[in-house]
Amino acid sequence: MPHRPMTIKVPGKLMIAGEFAVLEPYHQLVVMAVNRYVYTTIEESEQNRVSLHDFQLEDLIWDFEKGSLIIHADNPKTVFVQEAMRIAMAYLHEQNIKPGSFAISVKSELDDASGLKYGLGSSAAVVTSVITAILKKYLPTYKQELVFKLSAIAHVNVQGNGSGADVAASAYGGFLQYVSFQADWLKDAYKQTSNLSELVEQDWKYLSLKPVNMPDTVYVCVGWTGKPASTAKLVDELMLLKDSNSNAYQDFLDASEKAVSTFLKGMEQEDVDLLLAGVKQNRTALSEVGRQANVAIETPLLRTLCDLAEEHGGAGKSSGAGGGDCGIAFMPSMEKADALMKAWEKAGITPLSIKPSAVGASISDA
Repeated sequence: MPHRPMTIKVPGKLMIAGEFAVLEPYHQLVVMAVNRYVYTTIEESEQNRVSLHDFQLEDLIWDFEKGSLIIHADNPKTVFVQEAMRIAMAYLHEQNIKPGSFAISVKSELDDASGLKYGLGSSAAVVTSVITAILKKYLPTYKQELVFKLSAIAHVNVQGNGSGADVAASAYGGFLQYVSFQADWLKDAYKQTSNLSELVEQDWKYLSLKPVNMPDTVYVCVGWTGKPASTAKLVDELMLLKDSNSNAYQDFLDASEKAVSTFLKGMEQEDVDLLLAGVKQNRTALSEVGRQANVAIETPLLRTLCDLAEEHGGAGKSSGAGGGDCGIAFMPSMEKADALMKAWEKAGITPLSIKPSAVGASISDA
């Protein structure tokens, strides 16, 4: 009897507080999983096939031999999926599990239908969804930590940098207090280890993550400025500041840490005023470091987005790298949230119907 296809759904993310600083050891960030998803379907098949529907890449053939996985397509868009499949297959082989042929297909709803990028972390969610699908099908039991760590390895192998907070949001869901494993540490550890099993079982010394809860009285609003931003470019420009003006950079790290601690304390104590104070402190820290580094983290439209949030009794800030993409606002009532979104529309900011996603990578009911 043929086995039915299984579909995995994995949420995207928005960074809430602590952006950029999280790239340094022991600096905290808060990340939120969002209710836009990547779907990966896996089923047994006579031939190894992979389809990436968003790129109109259908039924590509793939092979796995001696730890190396090749997707037969001359297209750079397969690179994240290829590495995710390779890592998952290599791990299974280390566990003496050798899957037969299977077909896998990936579809994302993280970007707009027209191809506009919102900054919801699509590559991380794609990697996490592919690895989850393969593990769910062929590994009887595993912890979510395995999904996170294998996905982090695959993502850093391709991207070369990043905090991994997007991978964590996709794996675990909800709101997370997160401290990065440090990409350079992970790259070195990967080079030095003889196998993946050893690497995922060892202590990732910089990493820490734990779920946190947003108070029920706080409404999260997400607005899109209509302009995608390049995280890599903004990070590079901030790193120049670290070299040229280490005092200003350190001031930013200290200010960010203080802001995130205030925000987390507000979450923990369900103290809305404290939470909003943390958002405002983080907004100031990001604007100031942008000014020092001569990069527009808070673009004019993001500034309007934040100012309107404050005028309506809440607090707003850029989300993620800034420079465009999304801004996020925290409002103390549904009425104020609704009023803010109307004001955003008048100002040329698109409110997105994005809410937190309580669950991370899981089997889809759909």
